[in-house]
Amino acid sequence: MKRLTLSLLLLVLWSCSNAQTNIEEDTSEEVVPAKFVLVFSKTAGYRHESIEKGVETLRKLGRDNGFVVLQTETSEDFNATNLANYQLVVFLSTTQDVLNDEQQVAFENYIKGGGSFMGIHAATDTEYDWPWFGKLVGGYFNGHPNNPNIRDAKIDVLNNTHPSTVHLGSTWRRSDEWYNYKNLNPKMKVLLNLDETSYEGGTNGENHPIAWYHEFDGGRSFYTGGGHTKESFDEPDFQKHLLGGILWCLDVKP
Repeated sequence: MKRLTLSLLLLVLWSCSNAQTNIEEDTSEEVVPAKFVLVFSKTAGYRHESIEKGVETLRKLGRDNGFVVLQTETSEDFNATNLANYQLVVFLSTTQDVLNDEQQVAFENYIKGGGSFMGIHAATDTEYDWPWFGKLVGGYFNGHPNNPNIRDAKIDVLNNTHPSTVHLGSTWRRSDEWYNYKNLNPKMKVLLNLDETSYEGGTNGENHPIAWYHEFDGGRSFYTGGGHTKESFDEPDFQKHLLGGILWCLDVKP
């Protein structure tokens, strides 16, 4: 935690230094403070091999698009003082119970205070005994196809005006590990829906959301079910999908 705090302090000082330089060079330009994103990738169950690749990709997206990404697997970082430094917290393939009761309260208060949340892939395989989190993330993992678990499928794009889908056509074909879901929040807004006729192993039927967003309890929430494989994070369209989700959570226009 001390290492993360020191890294954040150095980045803030660097941002302020750059802002001061820009002011001296051209006082006509408005200085926009840097946005900070915390990527949480702690696992208490299955650990995806794609996590490190995902962190690398999110950091690059940040460097290229004006926001700063820091990673942690330390649950103690979920406290009011530290969370206040971030405009967005990303759960990157977290699994099972990763926060204690006190840390859960701190995160709830962060969202209620206007913070944002983004879940990637196994974020829905997290904190089954925390109903508030289930509503925030939008649903819970309910199995996936096996033998093989990676399958090609057709995705119907239900909304192509959202920043995370604006680059897509009416359908999107790609390979990944396709989750089935339970306890879906009926108030979320579905962006992408899996066509279960295009692959075997789906159990949600015609309404099988795989990416969605909503405003919840004072903050913003975005989730995408992609990202099981390392290769996912090299796909240009998936990278744009992630970036759009981040920018929406940060309330930043692309």
